[in-house]
Amino acid sequence: MKAVGLYKYLPIEAEESFLDVTLETPKPSGHDILVQVQAISVNPVDTKQRAPKDKVETTPRILGWDAVGIITEIGEEVELFQVGDAVYYAGDVTRQGSYTEFQLVDERLAGPKPKNLSIEEAAAMPLTLITAWEALFDRIRLIPDADAGKSILIINGAGGVGSIATQIAVWAGLEVITTASRDETVNWCKEQGATHIINHREALLPQLKALGFANVDYILCLHNTDAYWDTMQEIIAPEGHICSIVELEKPVTMSLIKDKSVTVSYEFMFTRSKYDTPDKVRQHDILTKAAHLFENGFLKSTWNQTLQPMNAATIKEAHRIIESGKSIGKLVVKGFE
Repeated sequence: MKAVGLYKYLPIEAEESFLDVTLETPKPSGHDILVQVQAISVNPVDTKQRAPKDKVETTPRILGWDAVGIITEIGEEVELFQVGDAVYYAGDVTRQGSYTEFQLVDERLAGPKPKNLSIEEAAAMPLTLITAWEALFDRIRLIPDADAGKSILIINGAGGVGSIATQIAVWAGLEVITTASRDETVNWCKEQGATHIINHREALLPQLKALGFANVDYILCLHNTDAYWDTMQEIIAPEGHICSIVELEKPVTMSLIKDKSVTVSYEFMFTRSKYDTPDKVRQHDILTKAAHLFENGFLKSTWNQTLQPMNAATIKEAHRIIESGKSIGKLVVKGFE
């Protein structure tokens, strides 16, 4: 089978940063399904996994953690799907990824592809959708409808996670404030349903106060936790909750966090698969629930760009775009020649 892989971890401009390779098609066993990949999405985690380091692989490493495709074979323990089913998933960061014609994935990490979405629209969603859903409902522990009317600030609203997190928070009944600065990102955030948009290049608290917010009940930080830490301590409400997907890189003070009895948590969507947690089927449940929300018009895909065909040159271009930091929504790659 055709695939795009790497042996060395290099800057994207390097000739061998990605290579076209041929691999043996794997066979499923246990809870694994074998998926013929139709399209994939490229995420910041892809570029972080490829980031330059001295390690050299003896066999090609295949990246990629977003895909849509058709099941062609199943393992003997599979119960959730059948051959021929269309699925979408983000997979497992510890296994070979989706830059390939056929991929093995645990059925408990996959969901039925939303029937109303194209393959591009569906491929764009799993990783960011699961990240946003887990952050809002598993970490912050929002309760749809019961928490209606409460406020959430989403830092980096135009990114992949921020875009779908905005939609999910609106569906749950929250008043959503996002950050954006360029005209195109402001307009994008409005399209996702944000109630208010503030400029991340300016002090956030004065802008919130001008909108009538003394503080916010929840914060979802999707960019540079270090840079926003002190500001988040200021603007979070007493007994509020801050969730971030970006690790802190240096020590920080937590005096206001303690004083306000604020909860702070992290979200990493690969935790369940990486540590084989007993509740890993939760990701199947999330993707299944979201499929219904897509099909009933409560959510829409954040797909915004497609590159093709699937080969090393195209994957290099996709990584260049993601590393620029200026992409809006999600970038999809499809179609081996």
